[in-house]
Amino acid sequence: MRRGLLVGGGVIGLVAAGVGAWAAYNFLTTGPQPAEALPAGTLGYVSVDLDPSGGQKIEALRTLNKFPAFEDYVGISSDDDLRKEIFKRIQDEAQCDDIDYADDIEPWLGDRAAVAAVDLGGDTPDAVFVVQVKDADKAEAGLDKIKDCSGVGEEQSGGWAIEGDWAVVAESDDVADDVVAATKKGSLADDDDFQKWTDEAGDPGVLTVYAGPRAGDYLADHADDLFGFPLGLMTPGATYECNADDPDPDLGGDLADESCAIDSSLPDDFKQKLRDFDGMAATLRFDDGAIELEAAGDTALGGTFFLSGGATADIVKTLPSDTGAALGLGFADGWFGDLVDYVAPYMGEDADEVMSELSEMTGLDLPDDAETLAGDSAALALGSDFDPDDFFGSDDGSDIPVAIKIQGDPDEIEKVLDKLRDMAGPQATILETDADGDVIVIGPNPDYRSEVLEDGKLGDNDVFKDVIREADDAQTILFVDVDELEDAIADAVGDGDREFLDNLEPVSGFGASAWVDGDVSHSVIRLATN
Repeated sequence: MRRGLLVGGGVIGLVAAGVGAWAAYNFLTTGPQPAEALPAGTLGYVSVDLDPSGGQKIEALRTLNKFPAFEDYVGISSDDDLRKEIFKRIQDEAQCDDIDYADDIEPWLGDRAAVAAVDLGGDTPDAVFVVQVKDADKAEAGLDKIKDCSGVGEEQSGGWAIEGDWAVVAESDDVADDVVAATKKGSLADDDDFQKWTDEAGDPGVLTVYAGPRAGDYLADHADDLFGFPLGLMTPGATYECNADDPDPDLGGDLADESCAIDSSLPDDFKQKLRDFDGMAATLRFDDGAIELEAAGDTALGGTFFLSGGATADIVKTLPSDTGAALGLGFADGWFGDLVDYVAPYMGEDADEVMSELSEMTGLDLPDDAETLAGDSAALALGSDFDPDDFFGSDDGSDIPVAIKIQGDPDEIEKVLDKLRDMAGPQATILETDADGDVIVIGPNPDYRSEVLEDGKLGDNDVFKDVIREADDAQTILFVDVDELEDAIADAVGDGDREFLDNLEPVSGFGASAWVDGDVSHSVIRLATN
């Protein structure tokens, strides 16, 4: 158990674990950041802001204390010495009574920390932990005591270097020294890519995540080892060969056996997309009673480019104001062809072949029919009176309040629907429609279709406005009004999971929105509370 104080091949785990847990409760401030203590060539980085006087702390505790589970299992208030509380819990697990928080930790532990993957020229990146220190001498003594308490000998790895206000903890003293030396040549904080993506990810918060362009290069170089199995075997054309005694091995068995030679390499196009990766960043923050995750990255790797070009999902805002859940998409010209061009390499096929196969499978003339059917924007809506029993017990869906609202050319859309109805046979009732102007609604429930066809006011719904960012410009919108669907969720879950329902009660809604601005893809996820 005592050896558990050292993790990651020697990185000092007691401090790392304490900082990581503490980061859940101690938040936003300004001042020096861990990126200053890491080299510009850092592949990936996760930092936490630990100042207990920061404005985010009050907002976080106000939000998190609404959840019974947080109070029951954490029980932290704004007056607590959070570092001491977390240290006690870690110490109880580690059984390292010789370390005293007041004497050995508190005098030197600073406000900010990060973990990172740093490329120092080796075969693999080095894992590094950086923590701000208030007193270098006391930090040396405290880290020494942690290592001594772990019970490992001198032959075991685990080392650090203290430079200025930062302790760099790594697998060995040499690695830590190399990180410090590399940082002197140029820090991550001054790196143009780091500055660009963290700025695109918005205001700072509890947690910052960054992946640089060099992370894409590393992943591309090691893609077959990292992703080749099982993803490579799922790629059409992937092969494996075994000896004559076992020509058809069970794919669920040990494919690493020497009797089998597995060719599960990934397509070159996939690796090239990794090499073209420009970077990304994300920030977790607390904002006005909501937990918010905002991310920004280049569009090419995620394939979000096919939703750009000015398309928006603003039709979602015209759904009924009491809509329980909705998914909206905006479609740019030529989006279906672009999508097939993007996914075809992962399937090991030519884009034209994929398009031909899809046309034969669906009976549609692709890509034209798909782009006609989707219109300029479309939204899938679920009514607030949704009943799980109706969903599982209905034969034709006529009792289910579900519909798709499309802004496009209803006459042309009907022609495409007729092709689908011919294929659907008796199930074609789910494709019944109502239309008005340039809007058509598809769904099995005539009453709900009529309601959705109207110019609703979901865009004015307070919960919608709370959880959906950039509603006017977003190309993708996912919205769940938890208040409206609370009864349906309770019926689906049942009384057997009372704890889940008690912790769901404070939640008012959930939303996710994404949009493309130039060559940058943005997304925001928000969980709002009452």
